[in-house]
Amino acid sequence: MSQPTALITGCSSGIGRALAEVFQQAGYRVWATARKAEDLAALQAAGFDAVQLDVNDGQALGQLAERLATEIDGLDVLINNAGYGAMGPLLDGGVEAMRRQFETNVFSIVGVTRAMFPLLRRNKGLVVNIGSVSGVLVTPFAGAYCASKAAVHALSDALRLELAPFAIDVMEVQPGAIASSFGANASREAEQLIDEASPWWPIREGIRARANASQDNPTPVTHFARNLLAAVQERKRPTLLRLGNGSRSMPLIAALVPRRLLDAVLQKRFGLNRSL
Repeated sequence: MSQPTALITGCSSGIGRALAEVFQQAGYRVWATARKAEDLAALQAAGFDAVQLDVNDGQALGQLAERLATEIDGLDVLINNAGYGAMGPLLDGGVEAMRRQFETNVFSIVGVTRAMFPLLRRNKGLVVNIGSVSGVLVTPFAGAYCASKAAVHALSDALRLELAPFAIDVMEVQPGAIASSFGANASREAEQLIDEASPWWPIREGIRARANASQDNPTPVTHFARNLLAAVQERKRPTLLRLGNGSRSMPLIAALVPRRLLDAVLQKRFGLNRSL
């Protein structure tokens, strides 16, 4: 049998890098993408087929698809992992911040999958979309991020139905708290937005708390990656996979706790239970 192939976006660190490693260890030829040129050397040194890619660049996606078509017979697994968390009050970030969030977390999934469709069709492959339980239990100061992950859930459902005639499976993964650089990156994004002119300036510590919430008792990233690989290798793959601390409890809370009570808890947790 020929060596299976996987394309994973957003492999510079964290979940993407861990997934690249476990898939490589499982015998896959891994095409690992990263946006920054300085991250490629480390990926190449680790034995991956490293590709510099901005997932929002349609021309670059087309060029990658053409390259893969000449180097591999088809694609077995596509993991749409590239993404980031824009933290802060929705009205502070405004439409532009939401647009950037959706371009990377949502639009790119359609763009990358569309570009790789012929290769996936050839091998009757699998598309894995990395969502988040934040798309199920929405929290303040993460509205753009939560909305983008809720959109990932919706488009994953649609893609699963639309790709079924081509024998291409779609799996959505909703991580809980995973030990990665996500919290540090989210905090950096939040600090760029936090400003004394903001009406939410007096409760800025609540914004910082939300930016770091993903690192509260996180599941090791390697554990997450190995469990995702195991699900991919199952004969009957799950359509929705929840992994990591809080990945099951948070959706349960969202479903069972009355909305007013949940609002009160979240307002207290993030400093929104007082007048400004």
